[in-house]
Amino acid sequence: MNQDTLSIFDLSPSEKLQLVEDLWDDLAANPADVPIADWQVEELDRRKANLMSNPASGLSWDEVKRRVRSHHGQ
Repeated sequence: MNQDTLSIFDLSPSEKLQLVEDLWDDLAANPADVPIADWQVEELDRRKANLMSNPASGLSWDEVKRRVRSHHGQ
């Protein structure tokens, strides 16, 4: 193996983060191309059915953010 070959592991933390952001943006541009396992589809269907039958069980986005920030101290 050529020792002069760069690896993603040789990138700085900021370069790695930029790479992750670029990859995420590329995936997000074509969400239909992202594979979803059958168990994930089943779980999403289950959660949607639960929410539709019991709307009060859901949380607002503001409540979700509040809980996450409270749990993680931000």
